[in-house]
Amino acid sequence: MSPEVVKKEGILKKLKDGLSVVLEEFYQLAGKLEKDEEGVFRVEYDDGMTGVEVIEAVADEIGVADLTVEDGSSTLKELVPCNGILNLEGMHRPLLSVQLTKLKDGLAMGCAFNHAVLDGTSTWHFMSSWAEICSGSPSTSVLPFLERSKARNTRLKLDLSLPPDPLSSTNGDAKADPLLREKVFKFSEAAIDKIKSTINADLTSDGSKPFSTFQSLSVHIWRHVTHARNLKPEDFTVFTVFADCRKRVEPPMPETYFGNLIQAIFTATAAGLLSANPPQFGASLIQKAIEMHNSKVIEERNKEWESAPKIFQFKDAGTNCVAVGSSPRFKVYDVDFGWGKPESVRSGANNRFDGMVYLYQGKSGGRSIDVEISLEAGAMEKLEKDKEFLLEV
Repeated sequence: MSPEVVKKEGILKKLKDGLSVVLEEFYQLAGKLEKDEEGVFRVEYDDGMTGVEVIEAVADEIGVADLTVEDGSSTLKELVPCNGILNLEGMHRPLLSVQLTKLKDGLAMGCAFNHAVLDGTSTWHFMSSWAEICSGSPSTSVLPFLERSKARNTRLKLDLSLPPDPLSSTNGDAKADPLLREKVFKFSEAAIDKIKSTINADLTSDGSKPFSTFQSLSVHIWRHVTHARNLKPEDFTVFTVFADCRKRVEPPMPETYFGNLIQAIFTATAAGLLSANPPQFGASLIQKAIEMHNSKVIEERNKEWESAPKIFQFKDAGTNCVAVGSSPRFKVYDVDFGWGKPESVRSGANNRFDGMVYLYQGKSGGRSIDVEISLEAGAMEKLEKDKEFLLEV
């Protein structure tokens, strides 16, 4: 074998060996969803289970540069396993599937996690711990907090089934999903500072709370996506953020809580009002919705769902929505497995719909943020040409 092949084989072995070690602490990811005798879902694990799925693949025709382009591509999707697989299928599929693809000049790591058992905070806790092991640490320095009943101790019988495929409808009214495009818009530290300072420049002197970086960038995206969609003034548009509730629940949970402790926070307004008013209008809606989502609201939402459980679908994010997931707080470019920081971090094909936004730490560091957006193709074309959105004015 050539030196380059030997090097890649060594990296693969180190990744798999490190995975075996880190799963000793994050063992739930090696289990599967089960129902107990009362019909209550739980994560079941024992040494006889298949565990995490690891797939090795070769794509000699693909280079790293092909995967760092701003537009989404079918090539990128092929490097992440479990496309189209739903969380409920974790009863007979692995909760974590990893695809390691040897490229022409590098390695692509595609990870598919079952979102029912962990959220973004837990995902990057796991990835950082895995990288720590591969970089030479004998054990995980920050252990996961696995006592999920501390956050909510309920036993609920669930009789869930997969939602119907809208394209298999027999009523003749089924419509194909709109053609979506995905693109990463890279906002430099200077651009982020400009967005935030501009929206905070005209705050009233009545004690109004300044808008955070997240709120400032979110309303910037919301307003310009709404404009690109060419909505009527009376059309409603919803802003949704999938918020970490670790510090919102009572009692608060540690940052190391391993599980899915997010809830969707919604706010809505008419497209005409969002566009006609200054950006502070939309930012105030987002700010108030986030601040109001306290332990009482979380408890009420949980009880509401438990009284009538259902599988959430994309349409539940809201009408003409902009839905924000992930967070630039996740230090994704600091996850170094021992041979350098990643060249690019992107989300896979799952959990994508018209208006879905993922925020990532910018590779250039500092306060830069990468904004990955999925939009109907016509709206994306308009957004790409919007100089005010791109801050090219």
